[in-house]
Amino acid sequence: MQKIVTNLWFDGRVEEALELYTSCFEDAGVTNITRYTEEGMGEAGDIMTAAFELAGQEFCIINGGPHYTHSPAMSLSVNCVDQDEVDALWERLTSGGGEESRCGWLTDRFGVSWQIVPTALGEMMASDDAAAVERVTAAFLRMNKLDIAELEKAFRNE
Repeated sequence: MQKIVTNLWFDGRVEEALELYTSCFEDAGVTNITRYTEEGMGEAGDIMTAAFELAGQEFCIINGGPHYTHSPAMSLSVNCVDQDEVDALWERLTSGGGEESRCGWLTDRFGVSWQIVPTALGEMMASDDAAAVERVTAAFLRMNKLDIAELEKAFRNE
């Protein structure tokens, strides 16, 4: 059992969210579902909570109603090994009404914020070459979905 679990508050559409999130990662799945009863705050039979895993990380969705909404102040950051992974996650998470944002950020159709980040960016940003880091920063600030080839060109000053 993971010591700290991220909880995502939802107002309905839990099954749709679970389907989307678990479809984004090969090692993902729903591990537990609890449902409202006649005595609960929600509609009897609707999902109350759902535990799921994405890439070895445990999460929980609480179907708690309209009291709280998602905010970019909390995002899920995904470290991607290559451009194919960046592209695939970007496409899936923006589909059906998600919105692109700047610098690798997006909001999915449920309002959850994600950062889709190639690991190559972190490696470039950790360079001792301050001018290269400055060029990479200028490049990614202009991008929505991050483009590794363009970031590498900026890093090499091409």
